[in-house]
Amino acid sequence: MQPVVEVGRFEAPALVMDEDATLDVRAWRFSYNARGIIEMPNHLRGKETALIVVHPWGIDDGQGWRSPEPAGVCDFCTPVKNHLSHEHIKKVLNPFIQSARGKVSLIMYSQPGIEDPIRKKLYRSFRATPTAEERAQGEKELHEKLNSFNYTAGALPDLLHFETGTPVVEYFKQFPGLDSGDRYNGAGYWQLPNPVVKSIDRAPDDVLIYDQEGYTPLRDFLKANGIRHVLLAGYATDMCFKATAAGYENLSKDFNVFLVGDASLATFPANQGPAYATNAALSFAALNQLITQISWITFK
Repeated sequence: MQPVVEVGRFEAPALVMDEDATLDVRAWRFSYNARGIIEMPNHLRGKETALIVVHPWGIDDGQGWRSPEPAGVCDFCTPVKNHLSHEHIKKVLNPFIQSARGKVSLIMYSQPGIEDPIRKKLYRSFRATPTAEERAQGEKELHEKLNSFNYTAGALPDLLHFETGTPVVEYFKQFPGLDSGDRYNGAGYWQLPNPVVKSIDRAPDDVLIYDQEGYTPLRDFLKANGIRHVLLAGYATDMCFKATAAGYENLSKDFNVFLVGDASLATFPANQGPAYATNAALSFAALNQLITQISWITFK
């Protein structure tokens, strides 16, 4: 991530001050009216804190779900970009998750879709926790389902047709920069059970959130488990991390949310890396969200 650099930086008093706090989270936000960045300490009870990871997609990671060829798109939209995100998961996200394990009340992951029969066997949800036998059966069914799909779909168009005086309009209608539909991904691709990326060392009590169920079940589950604070990590900073069921736009209505900036990556079209895109996405979020980083989080 490109470092955040601003001329004006101010220190504010602690905002969250739980008695018997077991978790220190320094955070910052930006205010145009204050003319700079405002930093503040926070002191949280770990038992009232959840770590939520948005969209750690198990794509191109050996589990069977992969980018369609020759032109399909998924996750960070090319196999090369997906590989870079997997390196980030291995080197940054997974170590952070493991450092929080046992120090926060819940570790959760959000994924697209609904609770299908296969993932129901694999992952704990709001409703149930599968047995070891069910998980083993789910792993087998997942492997069979994902590896039996035909990942060969449509190729790029050989010819474009222009019939008006606005060829630029016609060009992008015929050949947009992002088309993740059936033409390039193949029919049924988005109905496959999306697994959690295998490079995260999950535990049986980790919980899967299903986007299609919406925000309300997630909010109710968190409140029922005594959660007041959320450490939010995941992908993509400019899209899913912001606006899906477990995105910060929803969670910040009901919980004290801290965006873990370096445990996230933004999408990065036309660039070989996400450093500037992630900086920009977090900087815009900082107008109305608190941003932290892994080195600013201390588990006691």
